[in-house]
Amino acid sequence: MASMRDIKRRKGSIQSTQQITKAMKLVSTVKLQKARNRAEQSNPYFNYMYQTVASMLARSGSMEHPYLKAGESKKKAVITIASNRGLAGGYNSNIVKLVTNSGIAKEDAQIYVIGRKVKEALVRKGYEMKHDFSDVIEGPTYADASMICKEVLEAFTNGEIGEIYLAYTHFKNTVSHEPTLMKLLPIELDEADIKEAGSNLLMNYEPNEEEALDLIIPKYLTSLFYGALVEAVASENGARMQAMDSATSNAEEMISDLTLKYNRARQGSITQELTEIIAGAEAIS
Repeated sequence: MASMRDIKRRKGSIQSTQQITKAMKLVSTVKLQKARNRAEQSNPYFNYMYQTVASMLARSGSMEHPYLKAGESKKKAVITIASNRGLAGGYNSNIVKLVTNSGIAKEDAQIYVIGRKVKEALVRKGYEMKHDFSDVIEGPTYADASMICKEVLEAFTNGEIGEIYLAYTHFKNTVSHEPTLMKLLPIELDEADIKEAGSNLLMNYEPNEEEALDLIIPKYLTSLFYGALVEAVASENGARMQAMDSATSNAEEMISDLTLKYNRARQGSITQELTEIIAGAEAIS
C-alpha cells in the first residue's frame, strides 16, 4: 500500500492538472460560443450557394467543361482541415482516419493540409504533403479560403491533379461533430438534385456557359472552403471543451479516491500508534 506521503503527493499533482483542464475548458467554452455563432450565421449562405449551383447545373443539360469532368491525372488533392493543437479528444485522429479509410490510394493522394497535428500523423503514414496552410486555422477568413481555392484550382486546370476532395469536421451542435469527406471537383450531382431542379427546364447562359462556369465555380468552391473552415473551428473548440470537461471530471473522481485512501492510511497509522502505546503501557505495568 502506498504511503501517506506518496498519496498526498499524487493528490496534489492531480489537483494541479485539474486546475489546468478546468481553465482550458473555460477558454474553449468562450471560443466555442464565438465560433458557433459564426458557423450558424454562415450556414444558410453556404447551403443556398450549394443548392443554387446544384440547381443551375442540373438544368444545364449535358455540358462540356473542365470542372465537370475528371482530369487525366490519377493524382487526387485532399484538403484536410483540423487543428494545430491536441487535447481535443478524437478530433484530429478522426480526420486522419477519414483520409486513410477514404479509398484514395496513398501514392495517388496529394495533401493540402490545414492543421499541424494531422500533418504529423499523415507524414508518419507516408502521405505526400503538397502544401501546408496550417496557420490559416488560427483565424480563418474568406481571403484565406480564396487563396487556397486559387492554388488547388490552378493545379486542377494544369492537369497536376484529376480530382479534389475536402476532409473536415461538420459542426452539428455543441456535442455533435461529424467528420466529412466531400468531393469538390469534378462536380457530381445526385438524382435528388436533378429531380428537385426539374431537368426539363434548361438554363441559358449569357454570354456563354464556359465563361459563366469559369466565374461561378471558383466562387462556389471558395464558399465551401470558408464554410468548412468556420465549422472546423467550432468543432475543434467543442471537442476540446468536451475533452477537458471529461478530464476535469476524471480528476475529481481520482482526487476523491485518493482522499479516501489517504484517510484510510491515516486511520491505520493512528490505530497502529495507539496499539503500540497500549502494548507498551501493558508491558511496563
